[in-house]
Amino acid sequence: MTISVEEVYETASMILYQNLDIRTTTLGINLKDCIDSDFGAFRKKVYKKIHSHAVQLVAQAKILEMKYGIPIANKRVSVTPVSLIMESHCEKNKFIEMAQTLDKAAADAGIDFIGGFGALVQKGMTRSDRMLIDMLPDVLSQTGRVCSFLNVGSNVAGLNLDAVNRLGAMLHQTAVKSENAIGCAKFVVFVNAPEDNPFMAGAFHGVGEGDITLNIGISGPGVVKTVVAQNRECDLTKLSEVIKRTVFKITRAGELIGRELAAALNIPFGIVDISLASTTAAGDSVANVIEAFGIERIGAHGSTLAVALLMDAVKKGGAMASGNVGGLSGTFIPVSEDEGMIEAVQAGALSLDKLEALTSVCSVGLDMFAIPGDTPEETINAIIADELAIGIINNKTTAVRVIPVPGKKAGDTVVFGGLLGTAPVMPVNRFSSKNFLKRGGRLPAPITSMRN
Repeated sequence: MTISVEEVYETASMILYQNLDIRTTTLGINLKDCIDSDFGAFRKKVYKKIHSHAVQLVAQAKILEMKYGIPIANKRVSVTPVSLIMESHCEKNKFIEMAQTLDKAAADAGIDFIGGFGALVQKGMTRSDRMLIDMLPDVLSQTGRVCSFLNVGSNVAGLNLDAVNRLGAMLHQTAVKSENAIGCAKFVVFVNAPEDNPFMAGAFHGVGEGDITLNIGISGPGVVKTVVAQNRECDLTKLSEVIKRTVFKITRAGELIGRELAAALNIPFGIVDISLASTTAAGDSVANVIEAFGIERIGAHGSTLAVALLMDAVKKGGAMASGNVGGLSGTFIPVSEDEGMIEAVQAGALSLDKLEALTSVCSVGLDMFAIPGDTPEETINAIIADELAIGIINNKTTAVRVIPVPGKKAGDTVVFGGLLGTAPVMPVNRFSSKNFLKRGGRLPAPITSMRN
């Protein structure tokens, strides 16, 4: 499909004035072929495979930035879920050493984050899975670039509440061991986790993927906000069409970069994730897009309808532009990384309950929100379980990235800095679900799972 001169000028305007960028290039790397009975040799193979590919990614990404003038904000790596490759080396110190190996390989190559230090436990947990969870407080506090995930449920398996019930205590320990609880920002818990997600902290290289692949994550809330602001009087049908056409153009730019980068690296091109993802930069807010619809503050009544419209239009526009749309495609609504979300919380427009309601129609879930450090672990588990149940029942991916900040209470603010922004500490319901959560077991898969 040819690209016209008008499209070139339009894309240039998006880059210069509306914060359009390639949010991330993520190299997915299979580590199963690195497994060795000699743990020292195993670590050397892991380091060499990650570092050799990651160095090339960084170099080629810089060349494409210069060629097209489109910023590539992050260069990342995702790897095979670590619990799978550590089954024969299931010792606490070895999990720490493997995390340090991943961290060093990423740092030496100039990679921003490396994901995949996690496990697939939607139906049960192995000894390796349990040990990985137990070691996460040390891993997340002692490494700078390593990100972790757990997939604790799916439409077919249901929700593994036994795994969820281990997370509150783990997050408390991680928060205490890391400055401003920032270690918790590098952990996300999923249901229905996609194997080709390029976004951290939840990226991993799924067992259904090839040996190596390149996935692209694009964004553009500033671009979408601009076209919405230019169409303040149109009805919802026309508004959807305007957004679809805009996302179509954004996706084409992402696919161009992704395919050319994959060709330069001589590896397969995977997917374009077309999620609108906020950053701390002014004008790069999904909340501001929703407010441009005519919502005074995100969180007001009508916000769920607005997010649903945005999600649908983004997905349709991306699907029209590419046959390789994947990942989490849709709309992220993190709190700390989005200036408009932060302001809505501080103004009292957005509560944790309303945020949960918005996640029923967004692409991920409860993301980057802070709660009081003395929140009981059972309450943290219940917050997670509520959100993940939405994903199981609604046949979608949902996730939680929650940060219990030691010493902070509702109404306080915690500053993470950089991409992670600033989080207002949100109040939680003071009533307990402890006696319900302690039942454990597994939420059965919904009847929709019986489609085969």
